[in-house]
Amino acid sequence: MISADLTQFINTYESIGGVITYFSQSNIAGQFIIILLIIASLVAWTLMIGKSVELNRANKSNGKVERDLARLNNILELTHESLPINNCAYADLVSEAIQAFYRHNGEDKEDKAIRMGHVENALQRAVAKNTIHYESKMVFLGSIVTGAPFFGLLGTVWGVMDAFGAISLKGGGTLQNLAPGVSGALLTTVAGLLVAIPSVFGYNYLLTQSKISITEMENFASTLADRIELDS
Repeated sequence: MISADLTQFINTYESIGGVITYFSQSNIAGQFIIILLIIASLVAWTLMIGKSVELNRANKSNGKVERDLARLNNILELTHESLPINNCAYADLVSEAIQAFYRHNGEDKEDKAIRMGHVENALQRAVAKNTIHYESKMVFLGSIVTGAPFFGLLGTVWGVMDAFGAISLKGGGTLQNLAPGVSGALLTTVAGLLVAIPSVFGYNYLLTQSKISITEMENFASTLADRIELDS
């Protein structure tokens, strides 16, 4: 058992040593691209974890606002002081809708229609504002997903070009002379894929969750407008 663990440790150490060797064999451009990709990977993981936590918190806060409203007999009982103060999309929609409703005074049917027009416009603006918030950070993450493989490919092509150029300047060469430069060049492609593969799964998952949250928010806004109209 100890021997197997020791063998595994040695193999891991040799793999890490090989990667370091390949990195040292890369040209300056390749090393710069690898460092850039490492930074991009850290940024991507930070964005994915942060966005996931943000969406989970938003969903919990939205659910609480929805449950609180369900317990009200008349949603218009809410005053400016009793409006939900949770920092979430649903609370923002309720606040904007109630304030828009009381912004216009009047009791006849025409005035009621004008009031509901104000409410619907306020809800549309609030939905648009919160949609931008839900989609924030996704463009940057998508750029990393798209750009990482191309940066890796750029480093590889550049490295191979340098390796063959060096051989041609020497007037010839063997595979042993060519292999180190090519190995170092291929490392950038591996780095690009290691950044892009987990990022694309995280991006697709977060994009789907954001779209679901936006659709639920739009449905909540529609339900809120209907309830205000019925309770008025």
